[in-house]
Amino acid sequence: MTLHTVSDVLNRLDRSALRGTPPLLIAVGALRLRVKCSTPLRTELAQYFAEILTGDGPADIEIDILDGQSLDPAPDWIDWARDPGKIGRKDAVHDLADGRLIYKRRTGVTFLQSRAALVAFGPVRDNPSQMINFINTQILNTCLRDGWQICHAAAVTTPDVTLAIAGLSGGGKSTSILRMMDIPGTAFVSNDRLMVRSGNPVPLALGIPKHPRINPGTILHNPRLRPILSADRLAELTAMPAGELWNLEEKYDLIIPDIYGPGRVRLDVPLTDFWVLNWQRDETTPTTVTEVSLDDRPDLLAAIMKSPGPFYEDASGHFLTDRAPLDPAPYLAALQGVRVSEVSGRIDFDALFTVGKRLLGPDG
Repeated sequence: MTLHTVSDVLNRLDRSALRGTPPLLIAVGALRLRVKCSTPLRTELAQYFAEILTGDGPADIEIDILDGQSLDPAPDWIDWARDPGKIGRKDAVHDLADGRLIYKRRTGVTFLQSRAALVAFGPVRDNPSQMINFINTQILNTCLRDGWQICHAAAVTTPDVTLAIAGLSGGGKSTSILRMMDIPGTAFVSNDRLMVRSGNPVPLALGIPKHPRINPGTILHNPRLRPILSADRLAELTAMPAGELWNLEEKYDLIIPDIYGPGRVRLDVPLTDFWVLNWQRDETTPTTVTEVSLDDRPDLLAAIMKSPGPFYEDASGHFLTDRAPLDPAPYLAALQGVRVSEVSGRIDFDALFTVGKRLLGPDG
C-alpha cells in the first residue's frame, strides 16, 4: 500500500492503546498542548514538564505517542541535509499530499507531521528525548505560523531584564547562560531555542521548554553543576587538554529545578538584551561586550537565525525544503528595540559573568 495521504498513514497505525489514558496538558505562554502516551513514558514526560503541567481542558495542539509500531513496507525516505559542520545521516523525510513523515535514522522513530494529526511511533519508549523534541517542535511551529521568529539562543530573565545569548554551535552559550543562573533573582527561559516577535515597548520572547543538555566543559566551568558527574569522570576531564575538552561531545541532562530549585523557570518574557558570542579560544585580548547594530552586522545576525527544520509546515500547508534560505528582514523587525552586543576577545566565562551580573543583578 502506497502512502499518499495522512489517512493512509493513520489507517496503518493502531491508536486504541491510548483510549482512556489520562493525557498530559502542557502550558507554554498562551498555548496548551495535550499529549497522549502510555506509561512508563508518560511518567517520564510528566516529570520532565512538571513545572508547566496544568489541569485538563481545551488544547490548541493534540499529540499521540505510540510505542512499537512501524510502517511496512517502509516509505521511500529522502535524507534531509544537515547544518554546516554536522556529519552523518540523521533525518529523512517522505512527503504526503497533506503532511510529512520524518524518520530518525539513528533510532528508528518515525513522526507524522500534519495539520490533521501529530503522531510519533516506533521505539519511542527508548527515546524520550526525541518525544520531548517532538512536543517542543509543535510549540515552535505554532509560534512561527503566528509571526514569531526562531533564534538559536539561550536566555535568562529577571523582573527588569531578559538576556539572550547566541553563538555558533559549541561557542559557549550554555556555559554562559547557566553561569548567569547563579545571579540572585534570575530565572531560566531557554537553553537553545528562543522565539521572538515585535512588541511594545520591547519585543516579546518565548522559551521552548527544554532543559539543557550540556557538555562536560560546561559542568567543569560551574561548581554548582559538578555533582552531575562522578568523581572519577571529573578527574579524567580535569586532566584533559583544553582543546580536547572543548570539542568533546558527551551530553548530560540538567533538570533546572533539580539544580536551581523550584520556581526558577519562566518562559514568557519581554526581551531587552541580546549578546552574540564572537570570542575565540586562541585570542589574547580581554573579553569585551560592545553594543552593535544588527543592520550593520549580518555576520552576527547569521548566528542568531535558525532554520525550523523538516517538521515545519507553514500556514498555507507547505513544508520547507532543506535548502530554503533564511530571511534576515523578519528577524531585524522582530528585534527592533533590543540592545544587541557583540562578545569578542578571548573566551573568559568569569569576565562575562561579571558583565552579566552588572546587567542582571539587583543593582543592574
